[in-house]
Amino acid sequence: MNEPQDPQVHSLDARSLRGLAHPLRMRLLNTLRRNGPATASQLAAKLGESSGATSYHLRQLAAYGFVEDAPEHGKGRERWWKAIHASVRFDDELLKNRDPEVRGAADLLFHELANQHTQELATWIGTRDDWSEAWQRATDMSDWTLELTPELALELTRKMHDLVESYGALAPDDGTPDAERVRVHTHVIPTRTD
Repeated sequence: MNEPQDPQVHSLDARSLRGLAHPLRMRLLNTLRRNGPATASQLAAKLGESSGATSYHLRQLAAYGFVEDAPEHGKGRERWWKAIHASVRFDDELLKNRDPEVRGAADLLFHELANQHTQELATWIGTRDDWSEAWQRATDMSDWTLELTPELALELTRKMHDLVESYGALAPDDGTPDAERVRVHTHVIPTRTD
């Protein structure tokens, strides 16, 4: 039985994976998802890129179904862009694809996600004194080492996802004092001891 498609999730196939697996495209999409619609020039200034590069890569993201025009934000000739989906779903079968270009795109995607997570953590560490004491106490950078089977690791991952998603339904109304957007990273990876 197929799961119903969530309109907020873009399921990657080989074609769309190749279209997304570019460092600047991933940064552009990430920025639009987090900050809302923007122009190529605004994104260029925010990301330290040329507006020509951001404009080109936004058009590529549109061709692969990740972003679209946001005409309700534009004035005159300004072209605004918005993310179509809140997230992507990666099918592990892409890692087994016979096309080495697809497998390479998958590797690049994972490396860029790891880089984004590292940058987010480094930004928090560098700016934590700018946050209230309550937010400083509410953050977490923990790790655990467990002995699990693949089945138990998958169960753990699913339970963590369910728990995190349940907090999305508890989001306070706009304007709630001290409410901030938070990022939650999960990594469940096997390791070997030497």
